[in-house]
Amino acid sequence: MIRVTSILLPLLVLLSQIACRKPAEKSSAAQKSPNIIFILTDDLGYGDLGVLFQNGRETQGKPFFKTPHLDEMARQGLLLTRHYVPAPVCAPSRASLMLGQHQGHANIRNNQFDKALADNHTLASVMKEAGYATGIVGKWGLQGLEGNSPTTWEAYPTKRGFDYFLGYVRHRDGHNHYPAHNARERPPVELYHGQEEISKQLKGVYTADLFTAGAKKWIIDQKQKQSNKPFFLYLAYDTPHAGLQVPASPYPAGGGLKGGIQWKGKAGSFINTVSDTIDYYIHPDYASKDWPDEQKRHATMVRRIDDSIGDLMQLLKDLDIDENTLVIFTSDNGPHTESYGYGPYKPTFFDSYGVMDGIKRDVWEGGIRVPTIVRWPGHTPVGQRNDTPSGFHDWLPTFAQLAGVPSPANTDGLSLVPTLTGKANQQQPSTVYIEYQVNGNTPDFEIFEASHQGQAHGEMQVLYLDGYKGIRTNIHSSQNNFKIYDTRSDAKEKNDLSSSTPYFQELQKRMKERVLRLRRPDTSAVRPYDTVAIPAIAEVQPMEEGLEYGVYEVTTPWTPVPGSLAVKPKKVGQSKGLDLSMRTRDKDIVIEYQGLLEVPQTGEYTFTIQTDGGAVLRLHDATILDADKGYKSGTTLSSRVYLEKGFHPLRLVYAGGAETVPTLRTTWSGPGFTMQPLALHHKAEHSSNSRTGK
Repeated sequence: MIRVTSILLPLLVLLSQIACRKPAEKSSAAQKSPNIIFILTDDLGYGDLGVLFQNGRETQGKPFFKTPHLDEMARQGLLLTRHYVPAPVCAPSRASLMLGQHQGHANIRNNQFDKALADNHTLASVMKEAGYATGIVGKWGLQGLEGNSPTTWEAYPTKRGFDYFLGYVRHRDGHNHYPAHNARERPPVELYHGQEEISKQLKGVYTADLFTAGAKKWIIDQKQKQSNKPFFLYLAYDTPHAGLQVPASPYPAGGGLKGGIQWKGKAGSFINTVSDTIDYYIHPDYASKDWPDEQKRHATMVRRIDDSIGDLMQLLKDLDIDENTLVIFTSDNGPHTESYGYGPYKPTFFDSYGVMDGIKRDVWEGGIRVPTIVRWPGHTPVGQRNDTPSGFHDWLPTFAQLAGVPSPANTDGLSLVPTLTGKANQQQPSTVYIEYQVNGNTPDFEIFEASHQGQAHGEMQVLYLDGYKGIRTNIHSSQNNFKIYDTRSDAKEKNDLSSSTPYFQELQKRMKERVLRLRRPDTSAVRPYDTVAIPAIAEVQPMEEGLEYGVYEVTTPWTPVPGSLAVKPKKVGQSKGLDLSMRTRDKDIVIEYQGLLEVPQTGEYTFTIQTDGGAVLRLHDATILDADKGYKSGTTLSSRVYLEKGFHPLRLVYAGGAETVPTLRTTWSGPGFTMQPLALHHKAEHSSNSRTGK
């Protein structure tokens, strides 16, 4: 018998304090939300911050550099000390950040630089829907391989939710930090301001300075022109990644409105640090050091970013928006080894990976754990550290909650608001999952563990489960074992726990099952485990016909995560099928269904869905059908899935709007049967009271 058996709706007892607005309520509600600035650096290592590592090198008499403004930001805010990128290289990391999806679902994987970001919900489009002004300053690299202009690039930033753009479109262009000039191994490159290519106006302009000036100008414009509207700024520096180019002049004195770097906007003098002589300034703290030139350059590049952060923090104070602005500072992956013509650069000189092993393109901690500071005066804990594992895909639901809109149902992230507001004991565990493929090996740096040196990359995977890190490299089979580490106490990953006790042997099994249950294959990035059947869970008995549901009367801008709604369910109960017979009204309604699908035999199954509004279907935590953003009412979507015989948790969220006739049709087919409705059952002994928080 083919059937679905219901299970608990655990999210319903964790309803968040979010205001889900009707469109007419958006503006007034948005004014109460904080401004948000997300600062992303390029290839800045965990050990490149003074407060995290470099200050300790000073006490040991080793070469070190300073980050005084970032250290001060950390003293005034919160350090997330086990925050992870979705992949150890920029393109997939930035894509997962924008989409709120880990690398098991994001459409940009591996080294797919310049591939078009999926036309789905993004950080920018969610914030824009919430009533925010949205801007990006800096590096994009997600525009699409076809086209050569803002009108022809499929995923130009203003086509993915941003109102404003200043920066590099192409990934490779970000390797030259003087766009109007020849670099040692790079020609002049294009840089866009809105729809206009402006590189010829940028003589003598260093991009780190330009992006700081552009960010300041945009923030000032928001304050002056629409002060009652919150803003979201994505500030994506292209440094300290190579080329190892340095500024042309000292950082201007002061900061904020009247000091620091200033925007002029005139060709030939676009910002106030323009110089006829470029790429020569070494910070005086390092100029006289007996260091290789490329290391002086790296230290200067990091110091320039640090000065820029101090400049921006002063601006927030000058504009009197400091206490209502959340600022996040982080990096897109671990430290690099490139110089592009500036000498044999290695991150070993300053140990930019900190106490960990691994660099960019590694999934050891040094390649994926990134420096992360969160500052929001009056809200974030002051001078504290939090070592709960979290990841880039968590920022979309976090910002959605702060903005007062529900999280889209296709997100893999979890709101970090409890952690950021001093309620870490209420924080639910994030899903930290990484997959990435690249040729090459972990460097044979002497300081790295012998077992890590020269480790082949190939297909790689990381999963956190029960607080432990599972890592496997050079994967050829779904049965390849994970090494398991307690990175809270063993950041260098010396002690593999995987065979140490029966608990870790059982955890090994659960890790292998978990990574198959939370991802979907992508034909552009084929993995050796793509065609392995998703494992079933243990059978649950006794059962009765039907499944569990919760009905919410609410207006939402998209198919939401029900647990992120501001309202409790209007009605809960059991239904015989995935239909709309239990709805309490025809318009502006959300229904969540949960159950267990019983698969009769291992094989490939096809699922279809047709609806009037929006719907997202998951098996386990894998998104099977996403009929939400861009879905045309009434069309049929289908998806093929390999499933193991047995029971599989199923969750479907339906969202009906105000203009259509409520419709929801789901079918499946598989070995031995053709398309038919899903038959449903639920646990006989289960009480629905727990789902309403009673």
